[in-house]
Amino acid sequence: MKEILLAIHIEALPEDGFLATSEELPSLVTQGRTAAEAVEIAQDVACKLIQSYYKHGDELPPALRATTPASGDVRIPVSIS
Repeated sequence: MKEILLAIHIEALPEDGFLATSEELPSLVTQGRTAAEAVEIAQDVACKLIQSYYKHGDELPPALRATTPASGDVRIPVSIS
């Protein structure tokens, strides 16, 4: 199984919740009640979008074609009470 690091942008919404988007995968737009939920949903949607590219023989967006296997630093959301 191949893994890539996909850059996503998390934005707090004024009406509560969080929006996740990605310049590397332009069709990725998800929303969650928390930042962690938005990231989790974004992972699932990104996987399905990329699988769809492969299934239909479409070329991946340029940023994803040039990716190397996952390695590096990432920030993860940690909920605290």
